[in-house]
Amino acid sequence: MSASKINVTYRLETRGDIGALAAKIASDQSTGTFTELPNETADVRALCAARVVSITPLPDTGTPSLPEPDGHGPYKRADVVISFPLDAVGTDIAALMTITVGGVYAVKGLSGVRVMDIDLPAEWACHPGPQFGMRGSRTLMGVPAGPMIASIIKPSLGLRPDATAGVVAQLCAAGVDFIKDDEKLMSPAYSPLEERVKAIMPVIRAHEDKTGKRVMYAFGISAADPDTMMRNHDIVRNHGGTAAVININSIGYGGMSFLRKRSALCLHAHRNGWDILTRHPGLGMEFRAYQKIWRLLGVDQFQINGIRAKYWEPDDSFVQSFKDVTTPVFAPEDCPLPVVCSGQWGGQAVETYRRTGRSVDLMYLAGGGVHGHPMGMAAGVRAIRQAWDAAQADTPLETYAKDHPELAASLSKWGA
Repeated sequence: MSASKINVTYRLETRGDIGALAAKIASDQSTGTFTELPNETADVRALCAARVVSITPLPDTGTPSLPEPDGHGPYKRADVVISFPLDAVGTDIAALMTITVGGVYAVKGLSGVRVMDIDLPAEWACHPGPQFGMRGSRTLMGVPAGPMIASIIKPSLGLRPDATAGVVAQLCAAGVDFIKDDEKLMSPAYSPLEERVKAIMPVIRAHEDKTGKRVMYAFGISAADPDTMMRNHDIVRNHGGTAAVININSIGYGGMSFLRKRSALCLHAHRNGWDILTRHPGLGMEFRAYQKIWRLLGVDQFQINGIRAKYWEPDDSFVQSFKDVTTPVFAPEDCPLPVVCSGQWGGQAVETYRRTGRSVDLMYLAGGGVHGHPMGMAAGVRAIRQAWDAAQADTPLETYAKDHPELAASLSKWGA
């Protein structure tokens, strides 16, 4: 038997008593139910009962996170830590999600609940974690220092394999370290994965033969059926590919586990669908908790949006996400490469550098910010590198742009 615990932090909201509600959650999600049970003995509770560890009150709110037509405030809020015995949960992710997360949202009396963090004991280090992670990604891309500059095939959908290969040739010549399929591109009828791989990989090899630089290309291999996904994986691997885009929420925990145990590719995670879980601040799940599970399952590179992203996420949320993925769960090797993305064009480099603690251990991924540059794709890549050079030199972009026309054109187009 183990004395280890899994501690989960919930942000609870209710018109009622927070302490009573926390105790109800602990009971309902472990040994108890709505009434006394003759077999819920002291021994049973000692073995498997969850317990409330702490309650940290937060300011009340007058508006419930979940609509309550007949309700009225104030609504009490608190961060509550509930401890679950490891013996009751084990080290299986499905069990963890079922016991500590899934049923909590159904509890009566809550007007809001958000999973803020999951603190896992050392026994959970049994999961494989990243195969390549930050260090391996650098090695595969041949970038020993500095930010890894990357781009996406644009338009996201609609290019046939030969046209895609033509874009890849231009991006390789422009000096990128990494290129990826858009997450929406997997194996559509107009661009089947195998045809796309056969068109692109000769371009990657030709560039390597010419320059000695092997650009990493991540192909979209996601599929709901694990066997199909592994066949996609093998197509990429057998043609010399080194990376794959994985839509982690679409393939699920089981799909990711199946893939990681068999994969020879660097796995680039797109988290599309995460917003369903997190966009409402009083509901769902904090990225801090969410990302731990995917890291244990084997994500090597993790997209986390960026400063002034094109999506809804505030800059502070990106900064916290960067901190989350670069903080070890059990060891430094379990940190994936953070991927800064979503509407990046170089103008955000200075603030990204500053707010991530002057870090260059990141991939800076730009789609439209490269392809939409007024002087062309190659100039878009140069402008981004110039922006990062300026950031690391503590030079304002406007000053650096005076003798760097590519950066000046970016600032002119997108700087407002």
